[in-house]
Amino acid sequence: MSSTPDFQRVKAIRVSDDIALQIRAQIAAGRLQVGSRLPSERILAEQFGVSRNTLREALRSLEHGGLIRLQTGVRGGAVIQNGGSSAIGSTLMDMYHLGGIKPQDLTQARIMYESAIIRVACEKATAEDIAALSANIDAAEQARRDGDFEARIRLHLEFHRMLARIAGNPITMAVMNGVLDIMAKFIASIPPYDNSFIAPSRRRFLKHFAAGDADAAVAEMEASLKRLEKKYLSQAPALEMTPPR
Repeated sequence: MSSTPDFQRVKAIRVSDDIALQIRAQIAAGRLQVGSRLPSERILAEQFGVSRNTLREALRSLEHGGLIRLQTGVRGGAVIQNGGSSAIGSTLMDMYHLGGIKPQDLTQARIMYESAIIRVACEKATAEDIAALSANIDAAEQARRDGDFEARIRLHLEFHRMLARIAGNPITMAVMNGVLDIMAKFIASIPPYDNSFIAPSRRRFLKHFAAGDADAAVAEMEASLKRLEKKYLSQAPALEMTPPR
């Protein structure tokens, strides 16, 4: 039985929230561009008239929302980034940790999105894109021969990310990245499995893709994803994904 939420009375906005709102407004107004760097903590704290601890609280909230990336080291600091992908990914990952996503959901979502992605990418792909996809397949095969299951999975998932980048739509890229991040988490939670069939399937896919035959490429990818789903389900008791503790 779930407990009753312990909500608190609404209070005046916190100083750190005000700082975050001001930075968000500057981004929305175009005064802060993706890739630009915020001033140092010392300068920002002076400009806002707050302590560094308060400033850091605001920056952490912006980082959690995917609007900035906090870097350490010599070139450390807060860098503005495209928040869409991180925010979508965080929401999907929350669903995963709450047990709201099953392997079947992932496969269905991937087929739906990748079918559209492949059709668009098929029209946009350059010779360099085709070569990069082929190199990815070669690298994954080498990882299989080396017995490096983790590298093989990373390369297999990267193949799908590459297709999304070729298609070039930021929304589908954000969603696919979120779905694939969950897929990586799930695969890491189950024992290694035989996926030697993927490389031949990828070769057939790439042949259709390079020839501009989107229908055949989509059909090959869908068949491969459904076969992978059977592998996942055989490793996941009760057809449920168990989030890592």
